[in-house]
Amino acid sequence: MVYDPKSRVAEEFINHDEILDTLRYAEDHKNDLQLIGNILKKAATFKGMTHREAAVLMACTDPEVNKRIQETAIRVKEHIYGSRIVLFAPLYLSNYCINGCVYCPYHAKNKNIVRKRLEQDDVHREVVALQDLGHKRLLLEFGEHPKYAPIEYVLDCIKTVYSTKHKNGAIRRVNINIAATTVENYRKLHEAEIGTYQLFQETYHKENYEKLHPKGPKSDYAYHTEAHDRAMEGGIDDVGLGVLFGLNYYRYDLIGLLMHAEHLEAVWGVGPHTISVPRICPADDINPAEFTNAVPDETFLKIVALIRLAVPYTGMIMSTRESSRVRAEALKLGISQISGGSKTTVGGYSATEAEQMENTAQFDTSDRRTLDEVVQWLLENKYLPSFCTACYRAGRTGDRFMEYAKTGEIAMYCQANAVMTLKEYLCDYASEKTVQSGEKVIELEIPKINHEKVRLSSVKRLKRIEEGERDFRY
Repeated sequence: MVYDPKSRVAEEFINHDEILDTLRYAEDHKNDLQLIGNILKKAATFKGMTHREAAVLMACTDPEVNKRIQETAIRVKEHIYGSRIVLFAPLYLSNYCINGCVYCPYHAKNKNIVRKRLEQDDVHREVVALQDLGHKRLLLEFGEHPKYAPIEYVLDCIKTVYSTKHKNGAIRRVNINIAATTVENYRKLHEAEIGTYQLFQETYHKENYEKLHPKGPKSDYAYHTEAHDRAMEGGIDDVGLGVLFGLNYYRYDLIGLLMHAEHLEAVWGVGPHTISVPRICPADDINPAEFTNAVPDETFLKIVALIRLAVPYTGMIMSTRESSRVRAEALKLGISQISGGSKTTVGGYSATEAEQMENTAQFDTSDRRTLDEVVQWLLENKYLPSFCTACYRAGRTGDRFMEYAKTGEIAMYCQANAVMTLKEYLCDYASEKTVQSGEKVIELEIPKINHEKVRLSSVKRLKRIEEGERDFRY
């Protein structure tokens, strides 16, 4: 097949021959310091990189070049996102699954895991527990099963999440991670007012993809890979990409990931709203040692930096799969969204002690700190924790969001909204130590609101938040 980023045929916009040719090109040019210098010079202007340019940088092993890659990624991240780090939590609602994915403990043949689905009263309890922690943004997770997780169940869960209010708590934005589905179902999700639709490719190598997914609907490579296009057709204009690094040769998947981002730009004029970078990790009935493409920490952090340079406007997400050390390094290089206080078990946030002993988790978490501990850690490192959901609710999504993001204008809104949502957290949920650290950071961050009228208005709103008002946004 011919490579065509504007095609909606999976094997054409993620073209195997183009990836192999790109890998050869990268090997041939990995020591071309003039070319590398020009690529980095372009990246430093916040204009991104092509998949071929990123592949050349990935192949280069020169320590000085790698240092320049890191330095450039740090500058790009700071220019677009400043010190803001968005916080969210995953909420696992059902782990019944009919697929045979060999790297996931939810696979249909796993008899060790306890299968569980939350009913709406259970969902309500989970949401109250999450609100009481301080969360405002959730990512809903479901196994793929026509009986236990049909679209009607997903929609009921979304409705329950949005309608649950406890004290000053409210979930203001629900993002969704469900299996590839139809345009009609994506339209229903859009009408339910979801934020971002996330679907990870796992690997872009078709032959290996099919080996890793021997059974179930997910085994259809093309249907899965073309899902984001159907979601966009169904009205969802914010979509999230991701691969599971360690399943396949990482350079192949990095190129495929960037080609997918280029495809969305070419067809829809809107690249991915988010890119996630999970690595395979221990889980029930899964041994990462069986996968021979493990990605070392330093290589993984270079991948993070290159994605930030290649797709400067995208939100980059890292979960609690990673240790606090790796997350700390990744925040500097490109990550802009992290989960905090996460539970990967079904019903884990409100579980009794007995229920916590049940084996329902999708994967083991490395960073097991509470949300407050994560917020405190961010504050100590001079980051600005943000619980903002304003863009979704103000209609700044899709091409409207990108219009602001690519020019950097989004910072005017994001900075003010981040400060105000942090203030809410400090008033309602934070420990005394976190309050003290948070107030100091707010004092540092207020002057960074570069629009005078917005800055002065934000100062007034902070006072009103102290007096009990909530949910201000720009």
